[in-house]
Amino acid sequence: MATSTQLLGPIFALATWTALILLLVAYRRFRAGSAGLVHPREFALGESPKVPAAVALANRNYMNLLELPVLFYVVCLIAIVFGVTSPAVSVLAWLYVALRIVHSIVQVTYNRVIHRFTAFAASNGVLIALWVLVGLGSLVR
Repeated sequence: MATSTQLLGPIFALATWTALILLLVAYRRFRAGSAGLVHPREFALGESPKVPAAVALANRNYMNLLELPVLFYVVCLIAIVFGVTSPAVSVLAWLYVALRIVHSIVQVTYNRVIHRFTAFAASNGVLIALWVLVGLGSLVR
């Protein structure tokens, strides 16, 4: 039987990954700026078309990690509060984190859309399954 604290691992793992991607954004922005590839004013209102693709992709991935993963954090907290813990919930949580990391790696490296989409779609399927499992578990308690 899984314990509710086991869900803290995937929560902290995804939060840590998000922080690492934020550091990658900063690194790529500073590197592009110091190489003269982009002027800092191009970041004043987000990113202009003059921003190099590698910088824009890292920033877009960071934004992705602040969108749907919010629902992951919420469902994990619901599971913890209501004590809806099982090996299946734990496995789904870790699988979600792994798929989001794969999505990130694809996006910030070679960015092949079909690979990125596959990881993204699979992670969303896992997130839906996690919500269904936790939702049903919360209702029967």
